Parts: sequence; structure tokens; C-alpha cells
Amino acid sequence: MKTDRSRAGWLVDVRSNVLAGLTSSFALVPECIAFALVAQVNPLMGLYGAFIICTLTALFGGRPGMISGAAGSMAVVIVALVVQHGAQFLLATVLLSGILMVMFGWLRLGKLIRMVPHPVMLGFVNGLAIIIAMAQLEHFKQLTTHGMQWLHGPALWMMCGLVALSVFIVCVLPRLTRAVPPALVAIVGVGLLVQLLHLPTRTLGDMAHIAGGLPDLRLPGVPLTLDTLYIVLPYAVLMAMVGLLETLLTFNLTDEITGTQGRPNRECVALGAANIVSGLFGGMGGCAMIGQTMINLGSGGRTRLSGVTSGIMILMFILFLSPLIERIPLAALVGVMFVVAQQTFAWGSLRVLGKVPRNDALVIVAVTIITVFSDLAIAVLCGIVIAALNFAWQHAHEIHMNIEAGPAGDKTYRPRGTLFFASTAYFQSVFDPAQDPPRVTLDCRDLHLADHSAIAALEGLYERYAKVGKQLHVENLSERSYRLLQQVGIKFETAP
Repeated sequence: MKTDRSRAGWLVDVRSNVLAGLTSSFALVPECIAFALVAQVNPLMGLYGAFIICTLTALFGGRPGMISGAAGSMAVVIVALVVQHGAQFLLATVLLSGILMVMFGWLRLGKLIRMVPHPVMLGFVNGLAIIIAMAQLEHFKQLTTHGMQWLHGPALWMMCGLVALSVFIVCVLPRLTRAVPPALVAIVGVGLLVQLLHLPTRTLGDMAHIAGGLPDLRLPGVPLTLDTLYIVLPYAVLMAMVGLLETLLTFNLTDEITGTQGRPNRECVALGAANIVSGLFGGMGGCAMIGQTMINLGSGGRTRLSGVTSGIMILMFILFLSPLIERIPLAALVGVMFVVAQQTFAWGSLRVLGKVPRNDALVIVAVTIITVFSDLAIAVLCGIVIAALNFAWQHAHEIHMNIEAGPAGDKTYRPRGTLFFASTAYFQSVFDPAQDPPRVTLDCRDLHLADHSAIAALEGLYERYAKVGKQLHVENLSERSYRLLQQVGIKFETAP
């Protein structure tokens, strides 16, 4: 697999990367506005956060081609904080979460993502694909005097027709030409159609007005006390954990799609620094966004230029282009995101559910469901726990025992495998101190001691034989196992 340096040049396929960045920026705007509204803050905070985080991670991160911004997974976890304490406490939380992300990268913990099993990755991808699709359904509702109501009548048919047209363009255009990103053609084409024919449909401007100035540099307006730290620290830890998880999982997916290898620790540091800057300039926190990343990659974006273009265009929308951007029909963006959700979902995982081990199938389904109905961090952690317990259960049954009787009436046990917390019960049950001869040998040449439970099992076995006046002779311990026993003060009458 190539490293990211091989395709990180700024002048590699400039046209494709600029168009890809432009396309992903169109998709970023409604998502960031929606997530800001979810967090109950000014939509400009979401757009400022998207501009800062997208640009800085593209410039300094470890994964060219990946798009970051104000993500919904992070917005959801801070709603209660904003309601109870206000937007300034949110900015302080974003700043602190950025510091935690930087520390995570500096400690070179990004490599821990390698411990996430493939079934967890599949569940993560499927869950986020479903979330992307479900989020688009909100655009089929409108605010009435009775609250949010589903569209009906001509408004619904118009919305469905324009969405279908956008989906048709994105799916069919690549068969005719790849000169321009199909998502960009769908957004611009449907937008021009709506304006020329004066079709009555909701536009981006109906969500929020995005005109604004440059963000100001200022510290969050919160008292610098331990009480403030006590309030924001739990949210900051949760934001950092969710942001790092989604970023590193999207990072892995981007590696697979592009056939290159990024630098996860560098990405963590860049993401943390970007969140710090975002918090100082009044923006929301953010992380990698799988939907926008898929749009960027599908449109030909492979270098840092695509991400920088996307971030800079967000700022241009705010400063100069808001009258044009606010005319983009929501239906065009919804259609593009529906296709992204369909392309993101790992359909192959459905075909293999009946072929892979049941435990792996359970992990895929569990992570998918928990991601949709609960929280990404909880889903991934649950998936890892299930996979780890399955691994332990399988290996607990892979310890074998050979028993030989010697010519002098002695007895030799030769265990083979790994002795750890899940296999100690079986290991202990094989021995019978009451019926064994006075001298018993435990040959450990093929036994690996993995944890403290293994040490305790060996010590307990030694004491069982001593209580009935018999001698357990342990031999052929590996040097590592022997040192491990010495460290805890256990000494046998043998050495490796």
C-alpha cells in the first residue's frame, strides 16, 4: 500500500480536486446548518467550524482526501450543555476537547484504531449510512402552526420529483462522462431548473441565512474556575472520544478506498488543533464526516487541495456568495445524500451474514443498530467488547493437555496453548492432586502465560499439591514467564 505522500502533491490533477472540493462544500453547508440547529446554536457557528476544521485538517492532517467539518455526532452530545449553560460553555468545551485530541495524537495512540475488528468497521459504516439517509427525511417536513409536519400534496410531489431527478443525474452521468463530478452537476442542474421554471420548493435559505463576516478571535466568555472545568470536562471528553473514533474509522475507510496509507497520529493532532482554533473563533467542534468524504472521493478528490478548496468555499459562501447558495434547492442536496448513503452502506455485509461466524454477524448487526439508535462511541465500544469476549471464548477452548506416566511411577502434564483468564478453569480441572503420584512434573515448554490470572492459576495449582504433601515440579518455563513469576514473588524449584 502506498503512503499518503505519493498522492499528496498539490499540483496532481488540480481540476478534479478543485471540482471535488467545490462539490463537497455544497454538501457541507446544509449538514453544518442542521447540526448547529440540533445543538441549538447560531448556524454561523456551524459554518465557521466547518471552514476552520475542514481547511486546517486538509492542510496539516495525515489523510489527504478526507473531509472534516462540524459533525452531527459531536453536536448531539453537547445539546444539554448548551441548554443549561449557553453557547460560551460550548466554545470552552470545543477548546478543551481539541486539547485532548492533540494529546491523543502526541501520545501516538492513533494506532489503537488497528484494534478495531473488521465487523465493527462494517457496522460503523452501515450505521452511519442509515443515519445519513434518515437525516434527509427531515427535509420532507415543514414547520406549521401545529409544529413540524410532513409535506403533503403538490409540495411533497415536487420535492420527491426533484430528489428523484438528482438521484438520476448522479447515477447515470458517470456512464456518459467523468469530466465533471455527477453530484456537482445534479446540484447546479436542479438549482438552475428550479430558478428558470420558478418551481415552488424549499431552498437552503429556508433553513437559515448564512451571510456573515469573518469570525472574531476571542476566548470563550466563561469564568476560569474549577467549577467551569467541572462542567465542561465530561462533555469535552465525550466530544473528543466521539470525534476521534469517527475520524479514525473514516480514516481507515479512506485508506481502503484510495489504496494509500495515511498517518493517523498526525490526523489526530491536526484535528485537535483545528478544534482549538474553532473554539477560539466561535465555531462548533468537528471531526471527519463520512458522507462528505465519500462525495469528495467519488468526485475525484485525492489530495489536500480538495479539502482546502472545500473549506475555503464555505468561507466564500458566508462572505460573498450567500444570495446564490441560499437558492440551492434542498431536494438536490437530499438526492445527492441519498446516493451517498446507498454507496456508503456495505451491502456485501448482508450477503455474508449467513456465511461468517455467528459472533461476527452479531457484531455487525449490533454496531449498526447501536450507531443508529444510540451513539457512535457506545456502538464501537460495544462492538469491540463483543469481539474481545468472542476471541477470549474461542481461545479458552484451545488449550490442550497431554498426560504421560513415567517409568518411576511419576506423572508429567504437558499443556499446550495460552493460559489466561478464560482458560484457567479448564486448566485447573485437569489436575487431580489427590490421585496423582507423589511427584508430578508440569512441562511448560508449549504453555504461554498471558496475564495475572495465569500466574494465580499456576500458584494455586502448586499450593493444591503442597496441601496433600506432594511435589509439583515446574520445568521448561520460557524466560518471559519465569521473569513474570519472579516479579510477583513466586518461586518454583526450576528455572528456564
